This record gives sequence, structure tokens and C-alpha cells, in this order.
Amino acid sequence: MNGEKAEPAVLMAMLDKADEKLQAAQRELKDKFYGESASRAYYAVFHAVCAVLAGRGLSFASHSQAIGAFNREFIKTGIFPGDTARKIQRLFEDRQTADYDWSIHVDEATAIEDVHDAEWLVSACRKHLVQTGFLNGDSSTNMPI
Repeated sequence: MNGEKAEPAVLMAMLDKADEKLQAAQRELKDKFYGESASRAYYAVFHAVCAVLAGRGLSFASHSQAIGAFNREFIKTGIFPGDTARKIQRLFEDRQTADYDWSIHVDEATAIEDVHDAEWLVSACRKHLVQTGFLNGDSSTNMPI
């Protein structure tokens, strides 16, 4: 997909995947599976960020490449607030802890923060795609902005 902007149907499918992961993060938080919640929160953000990148015809083979491109194209340019990079990095690190580190566990406060930040960022990505004309305003779901 590099170089060719994704069609609206593809962008919506990517955002639908982000919504699915976000709902899973919320459910896991409610059920007190904090590590799973943090992991799903990160993946919600990852899919939303990839949708925004795809709107510019950008796709990447690794998570770090996608996050780096998002930082370069959308955060350093001021399209998204500067603290967004820190939030994404923390979500990534919390997901790494949750999925791979058997000696440390994600606690409730961390999971709550991760879900809150994921809710905000998925919504912000959707809003950006609507405002820039990649999606219709009525194509978005009722996620909070």
C-alpha cells in the first residue's frame, strides 16, 4: 500500500479492528484482567494509527516503523499533540510487559490509564480521518471524541 492512499472502506475496516480491540480492552479491564486490557489497548491504538498512515498511502512491516512514521508525520508536525508520542510509547511498553514479562504484572491504575489513552487516541484518529476528508462524518462510530 506504500504510495497509494487506502480506500475509505479499508480505512473503516482498520478502524473497526481498532474498535474491536478497544472494546476488548474495556471488557478485560472490567473483568480485572489488567495485562490483557493493556495489551488490547495498545493494539487498538496501533490499528487506529495504521489507518491514519494508510490515509497517506503509508504502511510498514513492523510496529516500531509504523509508530516512528506516525511520530514523524503527525506528531512532530503538530497534527496530533506532542504528548501523543509518549502515550503511544507507554502503551507499547505496557503491552510488552503484559505479553512477555512473566516477572512483572500490569496493575489496575496502569490498565485504566492505558484504556483511557486508547479511547482518546482511537477517537482522535477517526476524527482526523473525517476532518481530512478520508472518511464521511457519518462513517464514524459513536466513540467519544
